[in-house]
Amino acid sequence: MSPRADAAQNRERILVAARAALAASEEVRLSAIARAAGVGQGTLYRHFPTREDLLAAVYEREVDELVSAVPRLCEEHVPLAALRLWLGEVADYARVKRGLIAAVEATVWRELTDASITRITSAIDELLQAGRRTGDVRNDVDARDVTLLIGYLARVNEEEWDTRARHLLDVIIDGLRRR
Repeated sequence: MSPRADAAQNRERILVAARAALAASEEVRLSAIARAAGVGQGTLYRHFPTREDLLAAVYEREVDELVSAVPRLCEEHVPLAALRLWLGEVADYARVKRGLIAAVEATVWRELTDASITRITSAIDELLQAGRRTGDVRNDVDARDVTLLIGYLARVNEEEWDTRARHLLDVIIDGLRRR
């Protein structure tokens, strides 16, 4: 049975507010999220009984959005442009993920990432394969290579994010390009 329309809207508003809170600060207060979503704390806890449940739902939403963007990007853009745009989305995601990492204890974080790594790797592989079919992407690079390369996003300081994160994505794209 699907949730009532107002319950689904409340859940959506909570997730949007939680995502914004995580992007703005590593300090995540559930009461502030409930207030920003325009719901009471009881409503928040009905949807997300624990802080980890809420943070896991935000993380899963981010992964869903990243993975589902790949077919659209491949359809609308040439492969390297699609890969560049997708990596830009990864950078936006990494900014939110930084707050998630700080807010979730290590064991919960490990469970979340273990559950999504296969989906992310498949998305990267799809983008690389599209680039190989057009002859734009090197044959000696795989999805694991790209995953390791984009790991730098976790190390970029907030004050240099806007200039350095995108620049380094361009360096990665240039390195993936077939010469």
